Amino acid sequence: MSEHNISVTVNGTHHELTVEPRTLLVSALREELGYTGANVGCETGRCGACTVRVDGETIKSCTRFAVQSDGAEIETVEGLADDGELSTLQEQFQENHGLQCGYCTPGMLMSADTFLRENEDPSREEIRDAIEGNLCRCTGYHNIVDAIEATADQLGEQR
Repeated sequence: MSEHNISVTVNGTHHELTVEPRTLLVSALREELGYTGANVGCETGRCGACTVRVDGETIKSCTRFAVQSDGAEIETVEGLADDGELSTLQEQFQENHGLQCGYCTPGMLMSADTFLRENEDPSREEIRDAIEGNLCRCTGYHNIVDAIEATADQLGEQR
């Protein structure tokens, strides 16, 4: 099978790698580049555990081939922290017990982070709508919504 050379920038770091045409972006991130935050859950795009941002757009990386991201700017959950300091959103997930097993958390964080960039003062209903593409089988979503709402409140106070 032929291989393709691609280049991507992940969380500000440029990478060049060689991938097979069938390599999923989530696999390239995890296995080739060591960004293991995005998880492989369903491999159908239904669970959202593999959510990352590509060129500013939130996508499910199990539904995209790595070659489709050649030249792209990719942000993963590892990029949310700043110099080892958790982001406000990550802190609120921790403080509000917005995770249990943690498997869905990276995808939830990426979806919520993108949502909050565009919505400064969301309602709980809007928050629920924003994360509907991310499945959690542990928490029942209440604490996740609390964490996102607390983040919006905290960021609003900083503006």
